[in-house]
Amino acid sequence: MLSRVAWSLALKTRGLGTRGTHSPGDTARGPGKMTPYTSYYAQRSYPMPDEPFCTDLSAEQRALKEKEKGSWAQLSRDEKVALYRLQFHQTFAEMNRHSNEWKTVMGCVFFFCGLTALMIWWQRVYVLPEKPVTLTDERKAQQLQRILDMKANPVQGLASRWDYEKKEWKK
Repeated sequence: MLSRVAWSLALKTRGLGTRGTHSPGDTARGPGKMTPYTSYYAQRSYPMPDEPFCTDLSAEQRALKEKEKGSWAQLSRDEKVALYRLQFHQTFAEMNRHSNEWKTVMGCVFFFCGLTALMIWWQRVYVLPEKPVTLTDERKAQQLQRILDMKANPVQGLASRWDYEKKEWKK
């Protein structure tokens, strides 16, 4: 208990225990936030991210952003695409494009099924014991004959279907 209180006091004095806050319309990006850890999030269900995709702009990109403030009729098609790529990572067509991830998933599924089948085969050949002699066809026939000789369950069972006079199954 005492160590928990001491730790919380140490964090408060260093400023590590406080969280950054932001207004509802503002982004959560603070001035000390590292650039690779932006809160960029764009998907089909949420197409307008809070932050642009590129936050660290080169000199050419900054010049393009200044040119953006003017008339868009003066911008070429390539400059408009470059501006779009500064703001968004993918277009809707790129987001909706099917991936080939299913091939990898199915390959892994088939690999593990094959590995499992190989392990089962190995166990049947090298690990599991031989079949008992009672499961051979000769022994099964002897067991059936013994059941019939004992007339086990003659009302509704196996013996009720055997004709003892003709020594064959009833038709």
